[in-house]
Amino acid sequence: MVTVNTFSPAELLKRLSLVASSHGGTPSMPDDNTVKSTLTAIKAKWLLGGRTVTSNFTCVLDPSTHEAHFRESAVENSWGLPPPTFTVQSTSQYGSRVKETRVQKGVGGGGTLEFGAFRESVERTVKDAGWEFLYEVL
Repeated sequence: MVTVNTFSPAELLKRLSLVASSHGGTPSMPDDNTVKSTLTAIKAKWLLGGRTVTSNFTCVLDPSTHEAHFRESAVENSWGLPPPTFTVQSTSQYGSRVKETRVQKGVGGGGTLEFGAFRESVERTVKDAGWEFLYEVL
């Protein structure tokens, strides 16, 4: 449904890039209808190995239907013998929507992953712009 106050795709992409930046992400626009962001949320490294956890999202706009198609992922990479860490994790799920908070601290670093935080902010921005938000689960 298109409303009178619907933002143009360019304006919406600009606002979504600002959302990504405000969460500490690194936004990019590979084409005229897509914004992507990557945030390395957890980093731990020591002499024998390391671990990183990265949060990613992609939002593809369909100007003909005023829909924003959103996908997100969290990717963990470890190498060698990862440093010993203390982890606190909480997960909630409602239908296909998962929200996870994960805090890791230990030798060589740590960090906090707020999986689902990008989605909530992007969804609010998309709806405020007069577009329909579609969360895609792969």
